[in-house]
Amino acid sequence: MQELFIAIRESCAAGVWSRGVELARAGGVQGEQATDEQIQCRVTSRTEPVSRSVTLDLEGTDWFCDCPGRDDVCVHVAAAAIAVRQARKAGTSLPVSTVRAATVGYRFARADAGLLLERVLVQGEEESPLRSTLSAITSGRLKGPQVSASAADLEVDMALGTRREGWFPREVLGPIFDKLDDAADVRLDGAPIRLSRERAGVRARVEDQGRGLRLSIVQDPAIEELFANGVARCGETLRIVPEPPLTGREINELRGGIHFGPERIHELVSELLPSLRRRIPVDVTTRRLPEVVRMAPRLLVETAQEGDSLSVLASIVYGDPVRARVAGERLVAVAPRGRSDDPALDRSIASEPLPLRDPDAEARLVHRLQRSLGLDPGKRAIFRGEEAVDFAEGLRSFDAEVDGPGAAAFSLAPPLEVALDLGGGGFGISFHVEGDAGRGADAGAVIQAWSRGDRFVPLLGGGLSPLPADWMERFGQNVADLLAARDERGELPACALPDLARLCEGLDQPPPPGFARLRPLLEDFDGLPEPALPADLAATLRAYQHQGVAWLSFLRGAGLGALLADDMGLGKTLQAACLLERREEGGAGSLVVAPTSVLHNWKRELERFRPSLRVAVYHGSHRRLDPDVDVVLTTYAILRLDADALAAVRWRIAILDEAQAIKNPDSQLAAAAFRLAADFRVCLSGTPVENRLEELWSLFHFLNRGLLGGRKDFQERYAKPIGEARAGAAERLRGRIKPFVLRRLKREVAPELPPRTELVLHCTLSPDERKIYDAVRAAAQTEVVERLSAGGNVLAALEALLRLRQAACHPGLVPGQHADGSSKVSLLLEQLGEAVEEGHKALVFSQWTSLLDRVEPHLEAAGIPFLRLDGSTADRGAVVSAFQADDGPPVMLLSLKAGGTGLNLTAADHVFLLDPWWNPAAEDQAADRAHRIGQDRPVFVHRLVAEDTVEERILLLQERKRMLAEAAMGDGGGGASITRAELLELLA
Repeated sequence: MQELFIAIRESCAAGVWSRGVELARAGGVQGEQATDEQIQCRVTSRTEPVSRSVTLDLEGTDWFCDCPGRDDVCVHVAAAAIAVRQARKAGTSLPVSTVRAATVGYRFARADAGLLLERVLVQGEEESPLRSTLSAITSGRLKGPQVSASAADLEVDMALGTRREGWFPREVLGPIFDKLDDAADVRLDGAPIRLSRERAGVRARVEDQGRGLRLSIVQDPAIEELFANGVARCGETLRIVPEPPLTGREINELRGGIHFGPERIHELVSELLPSLRRRIPVDVTTRRLPEVVRMAPRLLVETAQEGDSLSVLASIVYGDPVRARVAGERLVAVAPRGRSDDPALDRSIASEPLPLRDPDAEARLVHRLQRSLGLDPGKRAIFRGEEAVDFAEGLRSFDAEVDGPGAAAFSLAPPLEVALDLGGGGFGISFHVEGDAGRGADAGAVIQAWSRGDRFVPLLGGGLSPLPADWMERFGQNVADLLAARDERGELPACALPDLARLCEGLDQPPPPGFARLRPLLEDFDGLPEPALPADLAATLRAYQHQGVAWLSFLRGAGLGALLADDMGLGKTLQAACLLERREEGGAGSLVVAPTSVLHNWKRELERFRPSLRVAVYHGSHRRLDPDVDVVLTTYAILRLDADALAAVRWRIAILDEAQAIKNPDSQLAAAAFRLAADFRVCLSGTPVENRLEELWSLFHFLNRGLLGGRKDFQERYAKPIGEARAGAAERLRGRIKPFVLRRLKREVAPELPPRTELVLHCTLSPDERKIYDAVRAAAQTEVVERLSAGGNVLAALEALLRLRQAACHPGLVPGQHADGSSKVSLLLEQLGEAVEEGHKALVFSQWTSLLDRVEPHLEAAGIPFLRLDGSTADRGAVVSAFQADDGPPVMLLSLKAGGTGLNLTAADHVFLLDPWWNPAAEDQAADRAHRIGQDRPVFVHRLVAEDTVEERILLLQERKRMLAEAAMGDGGGGASITRAELLELLA
């Protein structure tokens, strides 16, 4: 002590030493602890608000004071050295202070809400609550006892701010625990306790669990008591419990524990544990955690042949053999080859060393892989044709391990040669490598490769060969048609003979046997033999009808189906009736399937034009097939219901009238039609293509099965290219079906028909009508369009479109609205009044009978006589006869569905279409009730359209649908259904 005292005295300034003497004499030094190495004292001055802690190092002759002074020896160190020396002389180890200053104590109390904190001033055995800030007391602003506050006490005072006592969150208590040392006077419910800077909380634990390991989080085992404000009692200390430095998802998963089987040990070791160790303590209680070792990553390229494609998957792997594979941001362990799932092997799998990742080396490998091969690790790449050959060649010179036989399969062989077998009218084709007849390619694969524009095709024995490009360019389409037409036995149907003849002609080969008699079908039907007309035919055929009967008779003799697609009103029924014959003894008659609305019209036509035929209508609840009749008439509904009974008969002729009824090949009706057995099949339709080219495929699947191949093949080779307007696609389809389709337009074959004039009459909605229409449109936009755009059901959109169309015609059609008239009805009455006054008759069509109901009162009020024909009309013939009579009413109201087909209403020369429909074919059929053979006056077709409504967009849609039919048939037809895209366009 003497040596330390001398060192302090020599280092101390004279003035500082003098103040130290005075402070020591005033009894301001209190000894706190003494050992052989150190003495600790607290020095209190009446002139300073804070007592200071001084440490005297006896061994190192050094000293320390927590005051902010810059002197080597401060007044506090000087006073402590003097007081300790005097105490030693007096025979005591530590000095005793005579200054009666209060100290600051911290009192914690348990409560339901957690720990409550109160600060007190301690003088001897007495304590009093500290009701103000320490700075206010020690500065003298408030009267009270002298307070010996430490620097830590003042820092806590500032941390508490304006709050003096009570409940404090962990965010406030944490800094307090960090500032107060073990010398602080702290009690919990009256018992001494220490505050620790160490935190308590959760720990991660890795332990054995069954065949694998379990990772979980557990509470720190040192915690004996946990308080709600984030404080824990750990034995004789209080510690702050911070929020775990984990995400909510991690906490949820780890609380329940995560099991890691042997195949996932790598994930635990290389990813989760390093991340957790950076945030919380981790206890490992298992000995099965594998070692992590440093390995160099390398590239592995796996190849496989998938049909005509080369499949490539490049990976970054560790180990040889592979121990782990990089998958995205993770490292995935790979069990050694030959490893089984034997539980006894779990220990060895888990204990095998795992690689320590080298991100820089991995990045270099990724760069080399992308630069040299254009691949990304972990992403499978597919190469075809020339690309596959080029890639396989580049892979051979690339420094990487290649696994799998895929690349070897894409070696390049010599070009292909073509061998044809046209003997006996059959069709056989093969492709073999030049100079090696035993090595070749599948004909279907050749066609597919050529269709995609590939230069190479995979060989059956492996490898690739260049396509015979020039030969395929000339004959590829023809060969594809013939391959698609072959049946399951590989034989060509008779309807494919014209296609085979074209191929023979292109190859300078003789035509196939039996083709000579079909040659007129490829030469615009010139040279067709004169047909033998029925002896009982009670009609004089026009020239084009005579030609139609000759064409039908020719195809019947050849055993080929026929599509008679004459324009509406040209007498398709009469031409087909000329083919019907008396039933032979022991044989069956013919079958005619027609819409219900024209069923009895067929019966009347046959009775009129073919009176000797025995005709029976197969319809109604008591229907029965009569085997003794010549002709059975039935409907499409009955065909669907009685498919088995009708398919059990081998009919002489099967005629489908309005054959577009089977346009959906997936329908039950189409399936029933396909099952019909007949020596000769005929389809009658003025609109064989309405909305999709697949409808044409359905008709030909009934007529000449195999001609257009399968549906998928037809879609890929015809429907899709025509829809994309690819050059030559529509011409190829027309050329193939031309021999079996006869279509004449009225303007071409019936020049004596008066002209038909199409007119659009625009009307402007009244302000009230516009208000209703705009409200309906706004609702459709809000409720329907967004959902439809996102892939929602189209039914709601169709309902919205219906409401828009109705609002454009008459407000009273909109639910909840009432109106006596509408702008469109007013325009109709004005036009009808003029027409009737000038001696004309008119047909008024609407899709909705409810709109016709609203027209009737206005006709009655205007004194215009009228008739009505809709689905509820009992005697259609009587209504038609009354209208056709010279003294009949001048106006007929018709529903579009009931009056669109099977009626001859040539007494009318004006047709009014009240509500435009997106199917122009339906409108054309309605207009042709008046514009048909027998009409001798010009016909005017009026479409009433409300301006600035959905009706104007419907007219544009009609034009596009006419163009689709034009592509396939060479003239307009129109579309009956509507696509999602078209719905969105109309509702926009």
